[in-house]
Amino acid sequence: MADDMVNVDARTAVPTGTGADTDGGTETGTETGIAADARDGDAVSRFVERFAAQLTEAGMQRMAARVFAQLLASNGGAMTSAELGEALRISPAAVSGAVSYLTQVNMVSREREPGSRRDRYVLHNELWYETFTRRDQVLTLWEKTLREGAATLGTDSPAGARVAETAAFFEFMQGEMLGLMDRWRAHKATIGLG
Repeated sequence: MADDMVNVDARTAVPTGTGADTDGGTETGTETGIAADARDGDAVSRFVERFAAQLTEAGMQRMAARVFAQLLASNGGAMTSAELGEALRISPAAVSGAVSYLTQVNMVSREREPGSRRDRYVLHNELWYETFTRRDQVLTLWEKTLREGAATLGTDSPAGARVAETAAFFEFMQGEMLGLMDRWRAHKATIGLG
């Protein structure tokens, strides 16, 4: 199989030549106020499916990975449920389930479309920074619980020592994450992204 292709389930694959708006917006790109670009819709679909497959292999729910990848590939970083369903050839229920998961893990948010009753699903600005910052909060909670667990188990026992080592690892990760985020902001500014 070619590197730019991904093996996807035929029930959810985006058929080529369907005219589906695979660039993540309306045919005219009106959600961003700019004309639709000249991207190859089939190539965009292949990218979405390939990245979604990689996210799934890393542990994300399959449909949530597809919706996230589609939003990421959209020019506006925001789409309605109908647009997501059309682009990915999935049911409204599948979109709803995927968006519920992505909202729960704070990867997207729901906004009301101006002048409409329709909701748009929007990627957060600085998505990866926010995601890792939230992970830092989780690491803090885990570290505290693990330290309490190590004390309960006794640090001289094999289980207590194992739990204490895990807590120390999370403490180390937390310190490294803060420095990494600071370096990312500085690097982002040097490459014209911030």
